[in-house]
Amino acid sequence: MNYLWIKAFHIISVISWMAGLLYTFRLFVYNVENLQDTGRCELLQVMQRRLYRAICVPAMFATVITGVLLITIVPGYLNQPWFHIKGTLLVFLLGYHFYCNKVRIDLVHQRCKLSSKQCRMINEIPTLLMIAIVILVVVKPFGH
Repeated sequence: MNYLWIKAFHIISVISWMAGLLYTFRLFVYNVENLQDTGRCELLQVMQRRLYRAICVPAMFATVITGVLLITIVPGYLNQPWFHIKGTLLVFLLGYHFYCNKVRIDLVHQRCKLSSKQCRMINEIPTLLMIAIVILVVVKPFGH
């Protein structure tokens, strides 16, 4: 029974984390496109900070904690090739998460060099990682 509760909270955490990550770079696009409008940039930066600190960070921690708990309940996954690939993709997703904070801080200090087109392209990274991770977890290719 605990397994199902932990799994439910893990899924909720992942959804929350992904929602935050997907919206973060969208806000960066608006910020970069409005650099001349100080008032709008300040508002966007408040939104970015709140999104990152109030949603992305807690959801990331909840995702990692519940994921570790799931591994302790089903340690056999550690021997599966699909799980190793998932773990690698998760490391990239965590890197993306922390890169978002770097870009957020760079925007506040007006040292961000990204164009809105670059921000739009970077915004697709978590979607691609999420698709691959979900396929790995559900389909479990490369052995059960």
